[in-house]
Amino acid sequence: MNEKIIIVEDDESIRRLVEVTLKSHGYNPLGFDNAEDALAEMSKEAPAIAIFDIMMAGVDGLEAVRRIRQIERLRAVPIIMLTAKDRELDKIIGLDSGADDYMTKPFSVLELCARVRAQLRRTASDEKCVAVIYESNDLCINIAAHEVTVADVPVLLTLKEFELLKLLIENRNRALSRMEILAQVWGEDYCGETRTLDIHIGTLRQKLGDTAENSRYIKTIRGVGYRFIGGDKE
Repeated sequence: MNEKIIIVEDDESIRRLVEVTLKSHGYNPLGFDNAEDALAEMSKEAPAIAIFDIMMAGVDGLEAVRRIRQIERLRAVPIIMLTAKDRELDKIIGLDSGADDYMTKPFSVLELCARVRAQLRRTASDEKCVAVIYESNDLCINIAAHEVTVADVPVLLTLKEFELLKLLIENRNRALSRMEILAQVWGEDYCGETRTLDIHIGTLRQKLGDTAENSRYIKTIRGVGYRFIGGDKE
């Protein structure tokens, strides 16, 4: 295993706890108490995954994630936010900034490890993708290149948003249940709240210029989940 995992947390006790836990699970954790040093390390070598606190002196976690998503070679690195900011608005801001998952303190180290495993499985699966391009209306998605455009304008999606869109397109002939989507995108061992899915769907719709009331791509199926409804051009 030995995947390199960056941990950015200014509380030493929490940082050490996460480092020890991840190391005991076979990972190679590298901890930092500030975002600047972590960003410098990531510029040298992309990690398998990064875990960021939000509230830190200097560059905070949100700004750090925004900077990472502007760097081409780091754009696909999965990022988990681990923070005491637990309002729904805080989660939305964190996901919109480019995070792929969001955990609040206090947290379970076992759940954190489960989310790390889920992120790494998704990344490994993506690396096996062949060059598939799908078009629907003004939407174009290049699976292998992780590129999405709407009306020829690039759309920057987080890894989770991209995986959601890919899953919905691949199953566009049927409605997917909420639990099925969570299992496919977050992993069967995901034990977080289902509201996470709704938040990701909301940010994905916003970036695609879609709305729940006037859906061009993603339709809410009441009592079931979601379905992709774009017209096929393959």
